[in-house]
This record gives sequence, C-alpha cells and structure tokens, in this order.
Amino acid sequence: MTREAQTPDPRLSINQATIKHADLATALRVTAAAGVRSIGLWREPVNDVGLDVAARMLRDSGLRFSTHCRGGFFTLPDGPERRAALDDNRRAIEETATLAAAGAAGSTAVLVLVAGGLPAGSRDLIGARERVRDAIGVLAPEAKAAGVTLAIEPLHPMYASDRAVVSTLGQALDIAGDFEPDVVGAAVDTFHIWWDPQVLEQIARAGREGRIATYQVCDWKTPLADDVLLSRHYTGDGVIDFASLTRAVIATGYDRDIEVEIFNADIWADAPDHVVRRTAETFAEAVSPYLR
Repeated sequence: MTREAQTPDPRLSINQATIKHADLATALRVTAAAGVRSIGLWREPVNDVGLDVAARMLRDSGLRFSTHCRGGFFTLPDGPERRAALDDNRRAIEETATLAAAGAAGSTAVLVLVAGGLPAGSRDLIGARERVRDAIGVLAPEAKAAGVTLAIEPLHPMYASDRAVVSTLGQALDIAGDFEPDVVGAAVDTFHIWWDPQVLEQIARAGREGRIATYQVCDWKTPLADDVLLSRHYTGDGVIDFASLTRAVIATGYDRDIEVEIFNADIWADAPDHVVRRTAETFAEAVSPYLR
C-alpha cells in the first residue's frame, strides 16, 4: 500500500491556516476527500460566506469541528478600540458555538485566543498581560452561556511585542486558573512551546487542571523565514521532539483531535489537496506513533 493510500490518523485535524489560500468550500472538500475526519476553521473564510452558510457547508461535509481561530487581541487600553475588540470576540464566541453544533459527532466548541502584543508606544508588558486577564473575565460568562471554551494560546517569545504578550504555557495557565476549566483553557502548540524548559511540567499541570483545550502541531526549522510568522513546517521536517511532547499530552488523558497548523508561504503556494495529503503522511510518521 502506498503512503498516499493509507488512511489518515482518525485524530488528525487540518487547521485551515495550513491551506490558507483555499476558500471554505475547497478546504472542506479536500480535507474530506483525503479521508481526514476533522477541520479547524478560521473566521475570515467563514465570514466570507456568512455564518449560516458556513455551518450548513460544514454539516454537509461530515467533518468534525475542532477549533475556531481566532479571538483575542485584548491588550489595548480602555476606549473604543478595546470595546470593539470585545464585541468582535463576542461574535467569535457565537460563531464557535454555531459551528460546533454543525460539525459531526465529536466536534468541540473551542475558540483559540491570541492575546495581542504591546500597544503602540507602550513598554508595559505586565499591564498588557493584566488587560488580557481582565478581558477574559468579561467574556468568560458569555462563553460559558454559549458552551464555548476559550483557549489561551501562548506564542513564542519572539512574538511578544506584536502578537502575544502570553509567551509560555505556564503564563496561559496562570490566567486560566481564575476561571472554570471548561470555560477557559489553553492551546498547546508545539511550535510555540517546544523550547520551554518547563514545558513537560506545564503540560502535566494543564492536564491536572483539565485545561488542555486543543493540541496543535507543526515543526520548527532554522533558518527562520524573513517573516518569522511564516516559519512553520510539516511535522518531522525540523527539530521538535514530538515524542516527548505528544506523550506528555496523551498522558494527561487528552482525547480530542490534534490539529496541524502551518504558516509557510511555500506550503500555501502548493495545491491544497496535496498539502492535506502530505500533512496526513507526515503526521502519521511524526505524531501518530506516540498516540498509543
């Protein structure tokens, strides 16, 4: 049997960012056609067709829904822009609940949150993190009412100034600890946390606290792209130890889908159907052996 003919791992989910230039219809079609059973969606393609249409398309695809990306960007000071950001997150919560209800059995209502970077002209990193905590405090009751889990995603420290002032899994868990585990959890993304000397300890902590809302995987390889946002690779193509990280996550009892989320201009330029097949192949080699 050729690798192309193998059945993809049943826990694999294709995060739509991996096939960024595919519209929603194409993303659903190529994912299902490859035998992958789950997909994580992004808000922009969903909003391009409208939430009701997107939910119907997802339902018709037969795919599970693993996460919605993304909410967050909470670090602005009080004012109209911060209020607008909170309102946008309210819409994201509604989208997440609607799409989770439309997905196949086993779908999860998880909204991934990227904290946001330092406001223009600010050096107040501590204050920015507190504003993230405050914003989640505002949104948590609304998420609970909608049955949605807010997943705080720590990003690698190189993004702290412009994208996410939450840089470690420990920091994400410290914020999440103020709230119920089914309302606020954390996203465990290998690209962002692999370097952390406390990562295995913090994964175990996340498991004890019941806060692993999603596990996302891709690889790290140097040199980084000129745009460091686009430096993610297929699993197994870089230096991340998926064995230790995946075993640690599975040891917590995590039993949900595992997303592959890749930002890479060369991969985006490839045909979406080929990218999905290649993602399934590399996942089977680099991640699947440690799920058992």
